[in-house]
Amino acid sequence: MAILLYRVDDRLVHGQVVIGWGKPLGIDFIVLVDDEVRASAWEQEIYRMGVPPEIKLIFYSVAEAASRIPELQASGGRGILLTGDIATMTALRSAGVAIPQVNLGGIHHRPGRTERLPYLYLSDDELRSLKELASSGLEIAAQDVPTRAPVRIGELS
Repeated sequence: MAILLYRVDDRLVHGQVVIGWGKPLGIDFIVLVDDEVRASAWEQEIYRMGVPPEIKLIFYSVAEAASRIPELQASGGRGILLTGDIATMTALRSAGVAIPQVNLGGIHHRPGRTERLPYLYLSDDELRSLKELASSGLEIAAQDVPTRAPVRIGELS
């Protein structure tokens, strides 16, 4: 299964991901990488309710994803990989997952974060970390929906 979009979105599975991104990309599956959700059958069931039956929803911990993503990539199909935070996406990359680009979707307000775009709030440390990742060759852009132009991480202050 080819992963077409690696997205950080703190709401995880919701309409903007399933319909806004999934329909234009023609996805067959979503991989949700989150250690807490992976450990909670109840949370998994809630997320399953937001996905139509023709789209497979896969739950992995970071460790499981690191070992299973290569086989998913090789097995055919089209998908989205979602994490709820930057740290999880960074952990996947550190674990050896070949991530070509990262899409920053909805990352919402929390204490210590500043609005960078209407849908993107980052602390100075998060922004610095993302810019360091970008300088190492990882393409990182904010884009809430596919119809909007992506904003490269280097353009944010």
